[in-house]
Amino acid sequence: MNQMRVATGGLLAAAPDMLDENFMHTVVLMTAHGDEGAHGLVMNRPTPLTIDKLMPSHPILSRLSFPVHAGGPVGLDTLQLVHRAPHRVPGSVELAAGVWLGGDLDAVARWMEECPEEAARDLRVVLGHSGWSAGQLEGELAQGAWLPAKPDPEALFGGEPIVIWRRVLRSLGDHASGLSDMPPDVSWN
Repeated sequence: MNQMRVATGGLLAAAPDMLDENFMHTVVLMTAHGDEGAHGLVMNRPTPLTIDKLMPSHPILSRLSFPVHAGGPVGLDTLQLVHRAPHRVPGSVELAAGVWLGGDLDAVARWMEECPEEAARDLRVVLGHSGWSAGQLEGELAQGAWLPAKPDPEALFGGEPIVIWRRVLRSLGDHASGLSDMPPDVSWN
């Protein structure tokens, strides 16, 4: 049986009718999808947390109020760095063209401190992740809960949360035309 897989670095846009509070109107950056399950990071869910609250003992980060995004409801004790500036963050891994994961935390801290506007534009600090057990994401894809999209760094780092979701949906072309304007529940019209 040929099961649909979402490539590392690919995107998943939540279908407009997804009402799960963890995923409604989200875009997930896929970091792995295989026989054992899938793993990704929600990229457009800011939290009220800032990095200084999460890293109070770090010599630089403890002084910065850089925003933190919710990567999903799993692994809330893990922090990920997603960026499009490998020249600023040594040790990162390219997930897709123009999208990088991880890297040296001290280098990121210096970047945030020295170039806060650039870091705000090109970096997401993500707390937690999204995870699916073996076969779970394939089932959700088959049901239409998620709409796979190509990697798009401009969309991932491009504005307010709802703008990011709409931009990814619009990138799907004519077959997804109008989806980005639908409310989660048609009775809301």
